[in-house]
Amino acid sequence: MKKTAQRRSLILQKLDELGEVSVNDLSEMLEVSEVTIRNDLDKLENSNLLVRAHGGAFKTNNIALTVTEKRKINHDTKRLIGKKAASLINEGDSIILDSGTTTFEISNNLEKFKSLTVISNALDIVNNLAQYKNLQVYMPGGYLKEFSMSLVGPMAERNFRQLYCNKLFLGIDGVKANSGFFTHYMEEAHLNQIMIDIAEEVIIVADSSKFKKSGLAFICGFDKINKVVTDDKIEEADLKMLKQHNIDVIIA
Repeated sequence: MKKTAQRRSLILQKLDELGEVSVNDLSEMLEVSEVTIRNDLDKLENSNLLVRAHGGAFKTNNIALTVTEKRKINHDTKRLIGKKAASLINEGDSIILDSGTTTFEISNNLEKFKSLTVISNALDIVNNLAQYKNLQVYMPGGYLKEFSMSLVGPMAERNFRQLYCNKLFLGIDGVKANSGFFTHYMEEAHLNQIMIDIAEEVIIVADSSKFKKSGLAFICGFDKINKVVTDDKIEEADLKMLKQHNIDVIIA
């Protein structure tokens, strides 16, 4: 059995390599009980060295990246996903663009539309859409969550409940095979759930790396999702999982 300090150092090393770790994997790797690992993760979280999630933990800076920093991650892939997702939009649609760097890329592909209503809670997306004169753009109120540049909270939730849309394009932070889709923030998860309720069709836009990550806050199960737009690096097991849940997978 590893000494406590050495074991926790190895946990942080693994976290630095992968960005996230699971209790089960750490237990096997370090040859200690899951109870011991959970205690280690709790202690490390108390020291602000990681963020606990159900079944594991994340690097603190994975969550705290700014929107500008996040846009640099897998940018070319997100650009392709955004273009492909935009091809699913029809003239005359009303759509919701959730906050996120992949949904932002969708907003870069809407110039061609002559009649389109776009609802978004993301400041950067709404600002980007201001250049397109043919779009009707709506932004429900709320309070600003700086890291994601999104408006959330009771006001946003109340206003979204008054709306309806044909298509919701939803960004995520992670997927769990036995649960569904996750984000890092509780307020965003709650607002996402309302968006799902008012949408005729729900489309996840996420690069394949998200299928190896999780999040702190549950958004929804697989049964709420109609389509997933992702890249060609998605693993066969993840592809099979989505199809088993009757989700159409579209490769950008």
